[in-house]
Amino acid sequence: MTDAPELRVLRYFVAVAEELHFGRAAARLHISQPSLSVQIRKLEHTLGAQLLERTSRRVELTPAGVVLLEEAHRLLVGVERLTAATRRAAADGGGGSLVVGFQANAAAELTPRILAAFQARCPRVQLEMRSHDFADPYVGLSTGSVDVAFIRPPVLVQSWLSMETLFVEPRVLVTSSESPLATRDRVSVEDVVDQPFVGRRAPEYWRDFWLAVDSRGPHTVRLGAEVASVDECFEAILSRRGVAFTQASTQRYYDRPGLAFVPVAGLPPSPVAIAWRNDMEAQPVRDFVDTARALASLDLVPSATPAVGTPLAATIAAVAR
Repeated sequence: MTDAPELRVLRYFVAVAEELHFGRAAARLHISQPSLSVQIRKLEHTLGAQLLERTSRRVELTPAGVVLLEEAHRLLVGVERLTAATRRAAADGGGGSLVVGFQANAAAELTPRILAAFQARCPRVQLEMRSHDFADPYVGLSTGSVDVAFIRPPVLVQSWLSMETLFVEPRVLVTSSESPLATRDRVSVEDVVDQPFVGRRAPEYWRDFWLAVDSRGPHTVRLGAEVASVDECFEAILSRRGVAFTQASTQRYYDRPGLAFVPVAGLPPSPVAIAWRNDMEAQPVRDFVDTARALASLDLVPSATPAVGTPLAATIAAVAR
């Protein structure tokens, strides 16, 4: 009988398959790129199949790789949920539990309102908040380590993913208070295209959104630093290694001496969504989503536009105008 691949190696493969780039996948996994390459080749030998087409310019999945990615996702999610469910059952005495993934300030002022309302609605459910860094735009949903999450699109469409936009808010420029930009009432993307930027260590499509690549015209990004978290980003800005775009609510939660937050004209806003796995829905998940939906309609976040029940593209277009 052929040896089955280890879960650890399957996680390595999933990272490469999702990033389609060995360097980014290695950074996401916190291992060296040569070590990752060796592990993927060992996996191919174990399975007797080529999983990736590699050239000097790109990495692509083979048909066997596409199949393995789908099955590996299903297996890893099952393992995560099996482990989590067993531990929760032992810890909460049968009342049920819910793990909520988030990044940075989650859904801003809406977050504590949602949590409090949910606990009042479901007092026997044990609620856990789990923070994630920039490497995972799905905030734990793709691995099954969380049940529901506050996410900030864009994210790639997945068959298992359901989400509903709660609100959209403007993006602002964060710069050192010593920069001439800090004195401006407002800037445009054109005003800052020559500045070095602090990039998020994340999948390319998500990193590019926060670098406003689609709003730069012919101008390419100058990267001054790459970071994994909000705190790392602000440290890089304070040390004058670059500037960054972020959501407006960040100022209310992370402001500190030496930083300046400047409104940006013409930059599409940042949406916040409640997201969950549609292949593993449970009653606590449905209750949490319903609670978030109800509170989001009350317009509780300063400078944000509620978006519940409105297509995301239409909401963004209206705010951009």
